[in-house]
Amino acid sequence: MKGSHLYLCLFSVSCWVSLMPTAGNRIFHFGHCRVSMSMTEIRLGFTAIKANIQARDPIRTLSILSHPHSLHKVKSSDGCCITHHLFNFYVDKVFKHCKTEDSFINRKISSIANSFLSMKRKLRQCHEQNKCMCEEESTEKFKQILANYEGLNVTSAAIKSLGELDILLDWMEKSQ
Repeated sequence: MKGSHLYLCLFSVSCWVSLMPTAGNRIFHFGHCRVSMSMTEIRLGFTAIKANIQARDPIRTLSILSHPHSLHKVKSSDGCCITHHLFNFYVDKVFKHCKTEDSFINRKISSIANSFLSMKRKLRQCHEQNKCMCEEESTEKFKQILANYEGLNVTSAAIKSLGELDILLDWMEKSQ
């Protein structure tokens, strides 16, 4: 009898632990989608390269993510949609074109890109399960971000977008 109570207790604890995010991870709620990610790891990687990347940005008068209303006042129900688009954008357009002559910087970019790729996959699952509904407003906001990006040459746009990563991370944390 005591063995079955011990087994039940151990089983309950193991189930509870398996539902907890791993060390450093945090659960983010984007609309109806819940995903776990290590914001600390991404922020540490970005902080290590931020000054270097921003110094490479030749255009200081334009912003890709901070254009009026790009990420401001996104409805919580649109959070999954725009976040899904933004992670696709960073993985498919930005990280590919952010190569430097500095191997340390490239490793940090690669680490951040891998974290984004993992999130992109998790968000795609939500999208496939119809948990990510895209309303016109969020689609328009993302189109504005793309227009800002495509208005520059590919390398400049990628460097600028990477240099603005803290804007995206701040927005993600504030939208929780």
